[in-house]
Amino acid sequence: MTYEQLVSRLAKAIETRDISRGLLALTEYVGAAGYLLTRQDASSESTLESVIASDWPFDLVRKTVTSLNDLTRVTELDKCLSVLQPQFAVLADPIGLPPGASGQHCSVAFNVGRNRYSLTLLCPSDIILSQQGLRAAGVYASYLASLLFSEQTRTGRELELTDRELECLYWIAEGKTSDEIATIIGISKNTINNYITSVMRKTATRTRSEAIAYAVRNNLV
Repeated sequence: MTYEQLVSRLAKAIETRDISRGLLALTEYVGAAGYLLTRQDASSESTLESVIASDWPFDLVRKTVTSLNDLTRVTELDKCLSVLQPQFAVLADPIGLPPGASGQHCSVAFNVGRNRYSLTLLCPSDIILSQQGLRAAGVYASYLASLLFSEQTRTGRELELTDRELECLYWIAEGKTSDEIATIIGISKNTINNYITSVMRKTATRTRSEAIAYAVRNNLV
């Protein structure tokens, strides 16, 4: 499939609001043997409810979805660094693979707004998938999801973090201490620390570094 053909098929998928159509085009474009798109939610266990679209056999999805979403159990910094980085692994139980697929798969994580997704592609038995092509597939999948899931992912950040909390988050991302932020904003150090504590509570982070990584990953700073 040429790049022009891919763009045309993605445009059709967006026009018809058919995510499966777009994912199939990406799968064929990179030469994979099947796709699985899941939503990664660190606040809940990985179940079939996290599956958005797939052309894998149902039993294969059911057996592997938990292990595929283990990336939800890493730190915010790890999540930030792993975006669009192909991660290869072998299915624990490859029984029931579709024709032409091997037991190896590759997952590419990407973000749309505050939501994190993982596109997992089955590797064919006779072709080595290009890492550059897989990263491109992640970028296109992110673009596709951002358009098709816009209503679902549109969560105004003011509903989660206040303007003052966002301001403090910005300054800690700039490397400022609580004392320095207090001087810049003109309020007490204790109040600054309270805002930062609130930020970490709302973002489920444990340290300032993790809060900064979260902010970068979600385009807050």
